[in-house]
Amino acid sequence: MIAPIFRQASLFPHWLPVAAARPAMSASWWQWVASTDSLTTRLTVAGGAKAFRVRLLRQTIGLPRRDEALALGIAPRRNAWLREVALCLDDTPWVVARSVAPLSQLQGKGLEGLGERSLGSWLFQQPDLVRGPLYVTRHRPRFVTEQSASLSDSVWGRRSVFQHSGLSLLVQEYFLSAMADDLGLPSR
Repeated sequence: MIAPIFRQASLFPHWLPVAAARPAMSASWWQWVASTDSLTTRLTVAGGAKAFRVRLLRQTIGLPRRDEALALGIAPRRNAWLREVALCLDDTPWVVARSVAPLSQLQGKGLEGLGERSLGSWLFQQPDLVRGPLYVTRHRPRFVTEQSASLSDSVWGRRSVFQHSGLSLLVQEYFLSAMADDLGLPSR
């Protein structure tokens, strides 16, 4: 039997377990990519006096990508809740994120009404929250390439599945070059 971590990596060849990417990642990026606390809180602290805001790019019901469906354990051709946002400091996007959840699990969770509120502000308040393993990529986010070149210029991407009261939620976050520039982070 193949260990789950290797099975996951073989299903999603451009997503690697975070530990596998460690040798290619600077210590300063490791602190961002491998962290398991609230990214919203980290961005707010790092931004200092800069105003944090969530820019809603898209929220809809649609088909998840094949690798997203597999990560959630749902059928690839089954509709899901999709939410795409840019996390901005002083209106400059530092992170773009895409969240995916099975429709059958959304009832009563209130995610549909998040609007321009941070998902993390809701997620990390849930007492029974469990975060699955982190996976990373150097690939650009495919969901924003048609909208804006600056939103697809990522340095690192990460994702994990959160579990809360019967809800499985895949959260994918891509750290943008603008964030690296503003914080003086290296290219890797």
